[in-house]
Amino acid sequence: MTAIPAVSHVDLPRFMGDWYVIASIPSFPERHAYDAVESYALRPDGRIQTTFRYRDGSFDAPVKTLRPVGTVVPGTGNAVWGMQFIWPIKAEYVIAYLDTDYAETIIARSKRDYAWIMARTPAISAADYAADVERLRVLGYDLAKLRRVPQEARPRSGP
Repeated sequence: MTAIPAVSHVDLPRFMGDWYVIASIPSFPERHAYDAVESYALRPDGRIQTTFRYRDGSFDAPVKTLRPVGTVVPGTGNAVWGMQFIWPIKAEYVIAYLDTDYAETIIARSKRDYAWIMARTPAISAADYAADVERLRVLGYDLAKLRRVPQEARPRSGP
């Protein structure tokens, strides 16, 4: 298994906030996600509180929420995290692409089993999407597994 290359440096405070999931090679719980948003907040202990909100199967489904905690791997320029859903297991979380204005990112894993194209807005241009898909292809992902996540432009409800 070849390691996924990470970006050289991430300004963590700038990376914090909401990221809309534009497309993903999803994990099991999010395979039918709509309105998926991943939010990050720095905790006083230096870890990253993550809140993943989504609707399962339709825009009208109730909001589901997962709250894993990220821990930055030392010496990675803040670009590799261990994401803990269940103690003591930490899943690999690699920031494989981050544009200079922190508006789009790709999160990947060396196993090439999951990936997320995310943006600060619920939609991106067709050209940006095509470029992000090409980045995943170059990283060695099976693009047949990529799913565009439906995003609805309406006020969010739920936690």
